Amino acid sequence: MKTKKHELTVGIQKVDSSILLTIKAVGTLTHEDYETITPLIDSALEGVTNPKIRAICDCTELEGWELKAAWDDLKIGLKHGNQFEKIAIITGKSWIKIGSKITSWFIQGEVKNFENELEAFEWLNE
Repeated sequence: MKTKKHELTVGIQKVDSSILLTIKAVGTLTHEDYETITPLIDSALEGVTNPKIRAICDCTELEGWELKAAWDDLKIGLKHGNQFEKIAIITGKSWIKIGSKITSWFIQGEVKNFENELEAFEWLNE
């Protein structure tokens, strides 16, 4: 039996109405992962007037989504899409780059792909 690595790391920094969301996903994202992510985002935004979210997503080791998890991801975009200013996606995978273009249809802010973390953070902080 082959062991598959799975990891989800989520960080949220909140300063006034600005929120920095950091996510690192390894392996395949599951519905259970979104049962963790969604309440964290909702809680961070609770009581914040006109929140401005900047997100950085490390997808260098992401292998994909379960179907229900892909639906969960879409629901987050529909619910909070107008609150995202920028989403930086770190990846070298073409299928994720294509997916990020689709993501940009559901959010108001910019979505951009990067090959490394430093460039992604520099762009977020512009």
